[in-house]
Amino acid sequence: MGSELVINTTSHETRIALIENGTITELYIERSKIKGIVGNIYKGRVIRVLPGMQAAFVDIGMEKAAFLYVADVFDAIEEYETFLDAGEKKEEPGEGREYHPVMHPIEELLQEGQELLVQVSKEPIGTKGARITSHISLPGRHLVYMPTVDHVGISRRIEDEEERERLKEIVERIKPGGSGFIVRTVSEGKSEEDLASDLRYLTKLWSEIMGRKESAGVPSLVHSDLDVTQKVVRDILTDRVDRIMVDAKPEHDKIVQFITTFMPKMKYSIELYEEDEPIFDHYGLEVDISRALGRKVWLKSGGYIIVEQTEALTAIDVNTGRFVGKHNLEDTILKTNLEAVKEIAYQLRLRNMGGIIIIDFIDMEKEANREKVFTALEEALKADKSKTNILKISELGLVEMTRKRVRESLGRLLCEPCPYCEGRGYVKSKLTLCHELFRELRREMLDIRGSKLMLTVHPQVADLLYDEERKGLEELEKRFKKSITIRAKPGFHQEQFEINVT
Repeated sequence: MGSELVINTTSHETRIALIENGTITELYIERSKIKGIVGNIYKGRVIRVLPGMQAAFVDIGMEKAAFLYVADVFDAIEEYETFLDAGEKKEEPGEGREYHPVMHPIEELLQEGQELLVQVSKEPIGTKGARITSHISLPGRHLVYMPTVDHVGISRRIEDEEERERLKEIVERIKPGGSGFIVRTVSEGKSEEDLASDLRYLTKLWSEIMGRKESAGVPSLVHSDLDVTQKVVRDILTDRVDRIMVDAKPEHDKIVQFITTFMPKMKYSIELYEEDEPIFDHYGLEVDISRALGRKVWLKSGGYIIVEQTEALTAIDVNTGRFVGKHNLEDTILKTNLEAVKEIAYQLRLRNMGGIIIIDFIDMEKEANREKVFTALEEALKADKSKTNILKISELGLVEMTRKRVRESLGRLLCEPCPYCEGRGYVKSKLTLCHELFRELRREMLDIRGSKLMLTVHPQVADLLYDEERKGLEELEKRFKKSITIRAKPGFHQEQFEINVT
């Protein structure tokens, strides 16, 4: 079964689901009030240089200042070129720059008040501002243009050496001097004219950006990247995608025009969905999205995984659950871990979880079994477009890995911290609250002159005080010679209470 792009568009939100073999594997959401800014180019001003962090904060007109690390400063270009020549690490747009050459100190490169052209490489995530770079890159369909680098690189996903050499020779021959290009994976097998067409478009776009830069104020947006639909079509639409389903005529026409302009040779089927049933309901996607927000994910065997996410780290715990196996314990554990591997790789893509990820597999005694699980995890992550780094399974059964994070995870995008528990995921138990109340009453009764007190609490706490914990209240009344009346208030937070003199 092939892949499909299902696009749901309204005036306030656009949702795009990539369906592979009948299952949603990636979800992109953009809201009209909160548009993505990765790829946007700004003319900014340095507002603070931090020598201790070798970084700077740059005002690009957003609510929070953007973060610029020393390795992403344009003046380090010679070291950047040396890195690229040593090993072509930069492959696709959005993968980031992972070079660590010896840099000049940030205070020698930037000063407060300095103006510079920067591009957003990471969305603001959590409490952090956007991550920016002065190494501009403009992604096209077949090429990525790097106007600040004189270099030609080939995507590592193109494995055939002859094809790599052919593509490199074409680009080196047709590119303008002093500029750089990365040949994207979709360029494999493409003609010189396909690449040249992309090159002409990107160089023209850069000229327009430089023209706008001269007259732009500071801070200001100089170039806005494509909207989410065009980005997804540009980066995901390959020969493996058989069909695009869109539920809005304007969006349908816009996609047709975009593909006709930039991908005229692309074989595809784009259809306008006109049924009464919402398109995501028709494909059963709403259920999958709701499931992707849950903490516990059940496996077919009866085992399950628990996903806990913090700002910088995600912990995934594997459990056998109801699965008891048929032979021995080690075999049961191995089967559960192998099944969990596929689900974890799937959930990472669907939830778009990034940063540091710790996977706690069930402990396996045999080294061969640990190797099987690790190999299976590596294989399962090959379909993931985001860059991942994995360390071997430790003696404790833990796998440490990182996954490139460019935008907010699905959970953070669709949810917000619970105002009841303030994001902790739990509240104090009713019994704990009763005992806290007794301690607070002892403190208050020493200073209160009246003989009657009104204790206002949540109804469930009140029930416990009337019943099982009544003895504690009676002891306080007898000791301090004061009567305590309990009042239940439904609108109270479970942890909230009031003590008043009546």
